[in-house]
Amino acid sequence: MAGLKGLAYFNLEHIPTMPQFAMESSPLSPLSNWDAVDTLLVDMDGTLLDLNFDNYFWKIHVPTRYAEANRINFKQASDLIYPHMLAIKGTLNWYSIHYWSDYLELDIVALKNEMAHLIQPRPGALEFLEVMRHHQKRLILTTNAHPDTLVIKFSQVRFEHYFHHVITSHQLGAPKETCEFWQRLHENIAFEPSRSLLIDDHAGVLSAAQKFGIENLMTIHQPDLQQPAQGNNGFYPIEHFNQIMPGNL
Repeated sequence: MAGLKGLAYFNLEHIPTMPQFAMESSPLSPLSNWDAVDTLLVDMDGTLLDLNFDNYFWKIHVPTRYAEANRINFKQASDLIYPHMLAIKGTLNWYSIHYWSDYLELDIVALKNEMAHLIQPRPGALEFLEVMRHHQKRLILTTNAHPDTLVIKFSQVRFEHYFHHVITSHQLGAPKETCEFWQRLHENIAFEPSRSLLIDDHAGVLSAAQKFGIENLMTIHQPDLQQPAQGNNGFYPIEHFNQIMPGNL
């Protein structure tokens, strides 16, 4: 089978789920008002865009197409693919279309285009970006998405024009879950960490940014609108962008 010789089967049902916590214990907003922020660093998948596309693509569509290509059933395909996903999670290869195309011997770009209709903005996300530009904030899109994925997503949801800079981890040679990403971003685009806000659905990304020195950090309560909300990860959760609009903090 393509790129998977010698890999033991792995049962998806045995993957531990994230424990859920009551939202009452969530931290308070790190911002008292928007005057304290000059630069807004914002994630794409699960933050501005519904994570449903990505989850469906990797958990359903890719195993389905891999099963068809290798004449095996869906469960066998999933059990073969998922262990390697876990093994490289948090690396640049995890996010690389080219890596997965070579490893699975599938055209990942073509497969993404097949499901591109699922790419949707989160409620209020585009309106939030419009308001931030109106308030003269500098907007920087920071994403782990591969550049080829950006092309597909921008073709479905036109929001790139809101940003002063669009930065991928592949450009900087380090995933956002590492301090190296934030250090290299700061070297390439000057911003004041104490006057910046990062919004990201990934706790590991927020923790790395916090270690680097970014003081204002927010997460997304429900990155995939088709799935239950994620538990309290220690960062202020956004349920809808309306709650952090100027005047609502």
